[in-house]
Amino acid sequence: RCLGLKPQPPRKDTHMTHSLYTNCDTPIGEVRVAASDSGVCAVGLVRGHPDKLLAWLSKHIGPEHRYAENDLLIRAVAQLQEYFSGERQEFDIPLDRRGTPFQQRVWDEVARVPYGTVVSYGEIAARIGRPLAARAVGGAMRANPIPIFIPCHRVVGADGTLGGYGAGLDIKAALLRLENALPT
Repeated sequence: RCLGLKPQPPRKDTHMTHSLYTNCDTPIGEVRVAASDSGVCAVGLVRGHPDKLLAWLSKHIGPEHRYAENDLLIRAVAQLQEYFSGERQEFDIPLDRRGTPFQQRVWDEVARVPYGTVVSYGEIAARIGRPLAARAVGGAMRANPIPIFIPCHRVVGADGTLGGYGAGLDIKAALLRLENALPT
């Protein structure tokens, strides 16, 4: 269930200096979803890191962020709930991705990894034309502010080990288990 307020229309600023966010209960804990006027810009687990997402918003969007909802956040939360209930395998909401050109290329490729499958960091590096950049791909995964929507949990080590995950390996394993893709 979403822990939010009534929908409010998004502001149409030309220079975004604020964001809206809401919280949603999921099987992996409370998830905070934030949006700018351009799209969902950040997703974070509240467990153990309640202010991490807000700090990211202050740095990358602007100093003003408030707990509220708009149509985009309502859709994002609904799609997350469908994902966790097994009813959704792909997301179709706009994303406001903030990252370097290299990170953007990595995230584009990771977004193409189908539900229920895993690929290695090296495979992603090869797909973007940088076959020796597996570690840099890992760095881009660590910088991904929109996990689940950009499914960095589907990227694992070449030997099938989970590697890292900003929310913790237990969460990465839970997401892969949900998709029946947990490497053995």
